[in-house]
Amino acid sequence: MWTGVISFGLLNVPVRLYRGSEERALSFDMLHKKDLSPIRFARICLADGQEIPYKDIVKGYEYEKGEYVVIDESEFKKADKEKSETIAIMHFALEEEIDPIFFEKPYFLEPGKGGNKAYALLLETLRTSKKVAIVKFVFLNKEHLGALKPYQDCLTLIQMRFMDEVRSHDELKLPQKGEVTKKELDMSLKLVKQLTQKFDPKKYHDEYTEEIKEVIEAKIKGLSLAPKKAAKKSTKVHDISALLKASLEETHHPKKGAKPKRKVG
Repeated sequence: MWTGVISFGLLNVPVRLYRGSEERALSFDMLHKKDLSPIRFARICLADGQEIPYKDIVKGYEYEKGEYVVIDESEFKKADKEKSETIAIMHFALEEEIDPIFFEKPYFLEPGKGGNKAYALLLETLRTSKKVAIVKFVFLNKEHLGALKPYQDCLTLIQMRFMDEVRSHDELKLPQKGEVTKKELDMSLKLVKQLTQKFDPKKYHDEYTEEIKEVIEAKIKGLSLAPKKAAKKSTKVHDISALLKASLEETHHPKKGAKPKRKVG
């Protein structure tokens, strides 16, 4: 997706960047309800109502109402050629100092031509120091904040949000201090202790998508699935202690038997 260098002091590490994650959501096409004909989205010119081919579309910035200045790809690079080709290490920090709300998406970095030794040195330095490198880089015509860190035997670049990209929660109506009793907190902490286990990413998968696939397979076969019955959940204040107690008993003595399969009907 991108090639450039990591600047580490006077050392430049040539790298190639690849996506480190991908969406696994099912893809649904937009169809005309009447006859299930596929729907496509067109790029329509507001001036004459005509569809415009992609090759005739340019990027423009509206500096006054109805007045635009056009910027092409070469001019984006001219803004600062070095920035557009460099992941610049600004300083190092402890990962636990960074609130996860700032983390956005991961990318894998591969050493570029002749960069194996410098890449290995930076990887081992981060691993030994137990720190992450805080960086800035330009990608897709925007400057980003990021963190370089080891992931197994690979250098990863975690794209981050700038402070002004995290929305304020000051307008939210939140609970006041003192609304929770010591008894309720003690029971809640006990429940946390009972439910605590080592995190293993292999254990988790998208169950909702799997259930949608079941619905699709059933419809292909001309069948329908019986709807799942949702468990009743209470959020009433006077129920909190009772619900915590019941939760503790349930996690301490889990019900026997496997999860029932959905019925076709």
